[in-house]
Amino acid sequence: MEKTLLKMTMGLGIMVLAAQQVQAQGQNCGPREDVLTRLHEAYGETRRGLGLARQGAVMELFASGESGSWTITVTLPNGITCLVASGQAYEDVADALPPNA
Repeated sequence: MEKTLLKMTMGLGIMVLAAQQVQAQGQNCGPREDVLTRLHEAYGETRRGLGLARQGAVMELFASGESGSWTITVTLPNGITCLVASGQAYEDVADALPPNA
C-alpha cells in the first residue's frame, strides 16, 4: 500500500510540475471556467474525479460516457487550469485493486 501511495504521489507531483511548466509557456492553460466550458461543450466531458496536489493545486479527471474521451487538468491556486493529459476509451471502473504482495 505504501509503495502504491508513493508512486501515485510521485506521479501527481510530476503532473503538477508539468502543468506549471506549461503555464510558464502560456500554452494549454486558461481561466478555470473557460477550460471547463470548453471541455463540456466541445467534448461532452464532466468531472469524474479529483485530488489534491502540492502547493494547493487540484488535479481533476473529466470524461465523457458517450464518446469515451477523457482529460486530466491541474488547477493552480491562482485559478489557472492547465491541460495535463487527454485520450480516448475512458471507462468507469469500480473494481478493487489487489493487495500488494
